[in-house]
Amino acid sequence: MKNSIACLLLATFFVWTSCDQYPYQQGKILYTNFCENCHMADGSGLKALIPPLAGADYLSKNGAAIPCIIRNGIKGEMTVNGITYNTEMAGVERLTEFEITNIINYIHTSWGNDLPIVEHLQVREWLKPCEKNVKPF
Repeated sequence: MKNSIACLLLATFFVWTSCDQYPYQQGKILYTNFCENCHMADGSGLKALIPPLAGADYLSKNGAAIPCIIRNGIKGEMTVNGITYNTEMAGVERLTEFEITNIINYIHTSWGNDLPIVEHLQVREWLKPCEKNVKPF
């Protein structure tokens, strides 16, 4: 009985301490695989070529467009933190709405960003115009 209680307490401790430490681990892995090459590990972007995600005003001003940008990419001018960028970004069409949600939540909570968490149902709604090839931006 004593061993059972000790094991239960130990398991509870590990679950409790590990859950909050890295809440968007899948988002981080997906970001590393699909976004980091251009936007960098620290979200700083690439000088005047690739916009930053760390501290980017574009994220808060265009939240509903972000899922479509991740899925379909974007071309043309965009302004982030007062700097105009005009480098085409390829989309990743094979990402699911859940994976896109995880990437967004990872970005929203990384590098000093303090943006709201999004739910996959919200991302699903934001992706509907993308499915009809209507660009929301």
